[in-house]
Amino acid sequence: MSVLRSRPVLRWLVPATAAVAVIGGGAAVGTFAAEAEPSLPPRTAAQLLVDLQTSRLEGVSGTVVQRADLGLPSLVGLVPGNELSTMLTGTHTLRVWYSGPERQRVALLDTLGEQDVIRNGRDLWTWESRTNTARHRTLGDTETGRAAAEARPNLPATPQEAADLALAAIDPSTEVSVGRSATVAGQDAYELVLQPRDKDSLVHQLRIAIDAKQHVPLRFEVLAKGSDQPAFEMAFTQIDYRRPEADQFTFNPPPGVTVNEEKAERPAAGKPGHVGPAGDPQVRAVGDGWTTVLVARLDGAVGGKPAAPGAGAPDVDMSKLLGGLTAVSGDWGSGRLLTGKLFSVLLTDDGRVLAGAVTPERLYQAARG
Repeated sequence: MSVLRSRPVLRWLVPATAAVAVIGGGAAVGTFAAEAEPSLPPRTAAQLLVDLQTSRLEGVSGTVVQRADLGLPSLVGLVPGNELSTMLTGTHTLRVWYSGPERQRVALLDTLGEQDVIRNGRDLWTWESRTNTARHRTLGDTETGRAAAEARPNLPATPQEAADLALAAIDPSTEVSVGRSATVAGQDAYELVLQPRDKDSLVHQLRIAIDAKQHVPLRFEVLAKGSDQPAFEMAFTQIDYRRPEADQFTFNPPPGVTVNEEKAERPAAGKPGHVGPAGDPQVRAVGDGWTTVLVARLDGAVGGKPAAPGAGAPDVDMSKLLGGLTAVSGDWGSGRLLTGKLFSVLLTDDGRVLAGAVTPERLYQAARG
């Protein structure tokens, strides 16, 4: 069972309305440098899982730093306006505040400006400094939960969200153990280690540092096979467990801002360019556990043509994207392959997209089906 679903209080760092990706920040390279290993009473992996499920926090604020070294080719410029590509490389920072399930805020800074997302009761505000524009939405009763599911970025935004995804995967395919203790953001922490048993998984280990007193994730690391350094990591560099002041969740429009009032609209499945999450009729899962492969059809992107606009689809220059990928073929057909340290993506010439944290061979196997 998902830890977040069984203990809703653990959503303290997943802003229910965050509709932004983590944009480039200025964190120093040595942000995650190791500190002296603290001496803590022994705890088993089972006890640490219980700690996560019984954690109770009324509020928290802090700075989260995320760093990725996924071994991917440059995607910048191939998907205009899609900041997810920048999130896959380099170091990024954000400030977060949480004061209960109806009050959250994320502030993201890059070299060119700032973006804020603020949830205060039924009010959802987003603001971009580069254009000095703001968007406001009033959330309804059923809309608050749906907005949370639709608005979050595809990659986890905090150690808690990343940890929840990892813990949801615990089953017979996973070896669970306790690693070394650590000090993260000045807090003593235990380390929970998850290791896939399937040899076709590109993931070597997931490491979750859990605050020894507050029992919440402070750091999340993913190690690829063949490496002892994280390919993806996110951690608090500063954390405060006091409830933030109420004015942190009040949006004060800057001079000259343009405010757009919006209504919540659910994207209609089946429109050109729309690829939904697992469970969407257009997406099917092959296999399970760590070696699950998602198979989807990217309409309008076959043969190097740009993806058809609509339903919020980005204007993807597929000819440039495909031209930089390795050509592959087999008894499953032909296409192009994108590989990184932690995942592989296969774009077939017949318009399918297959992706997973697996070896290319597992993708080819799924493509035969």
